[in-house]
Amino acid sequence: MTLTVNVHEAKTHLSRLLEQVHAGNEVILAKAGIPYARLVPIEASPVRRQPGRLQGHVGEAFFEPLPEAELRAW
Repeated sequence: MTLTVNVHEAKTHLSRLLEQVHAGNEVILAKAGIPYARLVPIEASPVRRQPGRLQGHVGEAFFEPLPEAELRAW
């Protein structure tokens, strides 16, 4: 749900608007009816990647040149 609010009203009811944003709604801040900004909930930060977590082994065949037919396909 998107709600458009005038800046003066937003200043008066900021806590209420933040609760609505936290619930997943979007609030558009407008000045004289012209949209200026958007309040949206913050997405959870992605999980940090850890190199080497899924360890494996690359064989010697990986480094050999591709056959000519395979190169043409690329």
